[in-house]
Amino acid sequence: MTNFLAVERAVRTAAPHNLLGTVRAALVEHYEATEVDLLMADYSLTVLQQVTALPHTAEPLSVYASPEGRAFGSQEPYGRLVSREGVVDLHLPVTVRGDRLGILSARIPEARCTPEAVEELTAVAELLGHEIVVAERDTDLYLQARRAGRLTLAAEMQWQLLPGRACTRQEYAIGAQLEPAYAIHGDNFDWAATSETLTLSVTNGMGEGIQASLLTNLTVNALRNARRAGIGIEDQAALADQALYAQHRGDEYVSTLLLCFELATGRVQVVDAGSPQLWRQRDKSVERVDFEAQFPLGMFEETEYVAQEFGVLPGDRLIFVSDGVYSAATEVGEAYGERKLALAIQAAGLLPAAAVPRAILRELALYLDADAVDDALVVCLDWFGRDSRV
Repeated sequence: MTNFLAVERAVRTAAPHNLLGTVRAALVEHYEATEVDLLMADYSLTVLQQVTALPHTAEPLSVYASPEGRAFGSQEPYGRLVSREGVVDLHLPVTVRGDRLGILSARIPEARCTPEAVEELTAVAELLGHEIVVAERDTDLYLQARRAGRLTLAAEMQWQLLPGRACTRQEYAIGAQLEPAYAIHGDNFDWAATSETLTLSVTNGMGEGIQASLLTNLTVNALRNARRAGIGIEDQAALADQALYAQHRGDEYVSTLLLCFELATGRVQVVDAGSPQLWRQRDKSVERVDFEAQFPLGMFEETEYVAQEFGVLPGDRLIFVSDGVYSAATEVGEAYGERKLALAIQAAGLLPAAAVPRAILRELALYLDADAVDDALVVCLDWFGRDSRV
């Protein structure tokens, strides 16, 4: 523990751009590491890339076919003995409250790779993740390492708008993904929690390019502004509707599914203002959950929205998808459809929430025999409920 505390002090005082250098020096001093690398998951969650100064010259590593990817996928430390050298390559998840950022890799002597040391180094990787989130306010280094290619400007705006790609706490776990990751237009998701509620919105954007991104930015920020005023989701939808109509006079509008979960009971209020779909997996059954459709945000002036209610039970999995998933079609016009979507949800049943969206989007890409052309959004929410004994 003394070694961990020394590393913690060093990392917390490191310059934002020098977190890796500081961790490397500390692990060399306190754990006799001979190599230390930090790899970030790219926006499509398919490769891990080293954090280095530009230009990046190291080959990216697959999250599906590498030791580092194994640790990333399992979210457990993974060590591999390099027998001839008597050292262990240890790969540790860099994760912040369920949001998987990357992997910290360290080569240390086999004799130093004790269970206690692995536990301490796992804590170092978690600490590093928190520091990266803070450091990204002041440096582009870690965001640059997440890019396997160039982002369009619209995609840049959309990724900067997101709260993260995953979140975990006692009552729930969320995972989310957008595709095409490097050229997304208008689809978006957002969430925020208090001690008693979780508010979640899923936005199916309209249009393409910068215009679609600007429209979604206005929508999400209008919803956030209303939410932060402490009002209910009916009024959140109404105020966002007014903001969009005032700007575009009904010529452009946004489909949004807005939900507020009561963490203690599992009761959910829903405003269905458009086309995002909700699917529920309960036990072995997968079914679509329909609500009364209301007008998309910004379509008409001073629309009144009414919340509906439904409930979730511990063990439920909710899947939210945009029309880029359920309406996707092959070149010959064969739609993906609800049956194939239900099968994809079932096939991902054993995966954690953070891995589900990527798995469903991979199934979609295999069906289309190509990556998504239209925006495709998947959000997975696993509901655990609150233990009344706590």
